[in-house]
Amino acid sequence: MANLEQNQEYEWIERVKSEGVVPFLEPNHCQKGWASPPGDGFLVRGPEYLKTKAKIPGGNYLLKPLGFDWIKGPTKVSELLNNPKNRVRRALENESADGGHKPFVWAFNLQVPSKDNYSAVAYFVATEPIKEDSLMSQFLKGDDAFKNSRLKLIANIVKGPWIVRKAVGEQAICIIGRALNCKYCTGENFMEVDIDIGSSVVANAIVHLAFGYLTTLTVDLAFVIEGQTESELPERILGAVRFSELDAASARQVELRSEGSAGNLQSSLPNRFWKSIGQGISQLIHTGPQESDPNSSASSANGANKP
Repeated sequence: MANLEQNQEYEWIERVKSEGVVPFLEPNHCQKGWASPPGDGFLVRGPEYLKTKAKIPGGNYLLKPLGFDWIKGPTKVSELLNNPKNRVRRALENESADGGHKPFVWAFNLQVPSKDNYSAVAYFVATEPIKEDSLMSQFLKGDDAFKNSRLKLIANIVKGPWIVRKAVGEQAICIIGRALNCKYCTGENFMEVDIDIGSSVVANAIVHLAFGYLTTLTVDLAFVIEGQTESELPERILGAVRFSELDAASARQVELRSEGSAGNLQSSLPNRFWKSIGQGISQLIHTGPQESDPNSSASSANGANKP
């Protein structure tokens, strides 16, 4: 009976996984799709990191994979989960209306710097209550400054041309809020992070370079709340997503909210960033910043942190 109830509880998750325009596939057979990659492919701070700088494989995720959207809009897309027309928002509302424990969704919206306003959005879900004394709970209750100092992105280029792998590095790590402009949108049962990649000249240059090879790339992204004290270690990965061989033409056009949209939507990338692309790529490839940890050759988006 318990297994039956659990299967029924997770039916909506499987449904959301399969409803996007990008198909949900197995990690080892992920051509033109998305998947949940193994956590051990990412290195995170281990229990003795503060003393030894030693990192360990990421292991199991704290959240379950829920969905992936490859979308575009007439202007930069943000606050997706505040939009009642968003497919994940609708599914979450339907599930929450059934009573009992309400699932909590985390969304990471990577706003791609381009004139067509693409977004790659990874959704994850907590199906159990978040513990009050956990780092996750502290993050949700913290102000923007706390969030900016803690949310970390780990990126691996699983497959792609040499020039992209050289630009990104073996494993790129950055504290997102220190490197990029982030907007945090929180609701009763969701947290969305809108990440403006175009707000960093170097990150913008890398993504613009990678976009030219989009149909040949397989990329793994993991999201982590950084552990900065012994009690917060070892780090645990919130969730991770793999997307492979995306096609710009397959991005789904989203309908944006009309009311209040002027305050929620940002304009396209300013021309001054595009003028800096060549300089950013050249700087990164030849003198790109490297993470100083001895167990990683990762590059950070701005070189200011040592995750």
